[in-house]
Amino acid sequence: MTRIPHETSGEPNPLRALTLDDLRRRTSMKWRTHPQDVLPLWVAEMDVPLAEPVVRAVTDALALGDTGYPAGPAYAEALAAFAEKRWGWDGLAVRRTALVPDVMLGVVEMLKLVTGPGDPVVVNPPVYPPFFQFVRHLDRTVVEAPLGADGRLDPAALEEAFARAVAGGRRAAYLLCSPHNPTGTVHTAAELATVAGLAERYGVRVVADEIHAPLVASGVDFVPYLSVPGAERGLSLMSASKAWNLAGLKAALALAGPGAAADLARLPEEVGHGPSHVGILAHTAALRDGTAWLDALLAGLDANRRLLAGLLAEHLPAIAHRPGEATYLAWLDCRALGLGDDPAEVFLRDGRVALNSGLPFGTGGAGHVRLNLATSPEILTEAVRRMTAATGAAS
Repeated sequence: MTRIPHETSGEPNPLRALTLDDLRRRTSMKWRTHPQDVLPLWVAEMDVPLAEPVVRAVTDALALGDTGYPAGPAYAEALAAFAEKRWGWDGLAVRRTALVPDVMLGVVEMLKLVTGPGDPVVVNPPVYPPFFQFVRHLDRTVVEAPLGADGRLDPAALEEAFARAVAGGRRAAYLLCSPHNPTGTVHTAAELATVAGLAERYGVRVVADEIHAPLVASGVDFVPYLSVPGAERGLSLMSASKAWNLAGLKAALALAGPGAAADLARLPEEVGHGPSHVGILAHTAALRDGTAWLDALLAGLDANRRLLAGLLAEHLPAIAHRPGEATYLAWLDCRALGLGDDPAEVFLRDGRVALNSGLPFGTGGAGHVRLNLATSPEILTEAVRRMTAATGAAS
């Protein structure tokens, strides 16, 4: 694959566009869960205005009354063109895609296709908490294959989990988070080839959540799982939701490798009624016309990663932190601060900063917090100042 690198867009940094007063006018979960004196750096919403092509697509649809049911392959075609230009991947076949309401509901539908009630699903903790919630609600069993101490996939742990999952002839799936949430790890082509080889050896079906795929740091290459040799029986979920801040405009795509086409063909037709038609228009516009905005965002995120690392080194050096290669999330090891298993509770109570507790992320989450750095440098700086004050108040 020949990848075209990110370009300098010349657009202003969208992370600097909105003031705290602007943001507090929002009515979404991020800005309404906590009192107004709390800085919310938790749930995966970005503090940005929308890309102009997205705004135009949505407002044009509303002006026309184009708010009916979704139809056509435009979303998949836009994703295929984006994948070829951005990742050098020309293997995204539009005919092997399907509309789903969002990535996690798409994960549920893919797991229904390749597993049955009570079957095991392997995950890599610490990992996005809804992986546990949705899998259990689906009446599947979670099997953990924890990440290594370096925050990367551990082939030995994965093989042991696969062997345990298929013991007794059971069907099993592996829910891969790529890039990984919360660590921001981007799995390499070699690591993903190892995954594909192990999955084929043990008969485990891979379902990859690749929602953060467009959000990679400068100099880092994202590798789509289905582009890896040996991954032909894999399934993937992709969306413009995270990269363009479109969580409230529901739409995602399920992708199948050549060996999984028959599985995807069994997806019930009514699943495709779930995505929002306006959401699909927004996601399509983002992928097709919103790449200059995305490049400006990525530059801003790179700057915020550097800023956060510097602030922590200066003010909270006891926090262990490895800047992520992707996403806009930072995984902070606060165990040396002596704040207990849930330091997020202390930072909220004594610092008035809302972070995600590490506990729901599974094994390896105790003593950790997840911080959303997709905000202005000023808010990020103030958050670390408050966290520093909270550690003094708690000591």
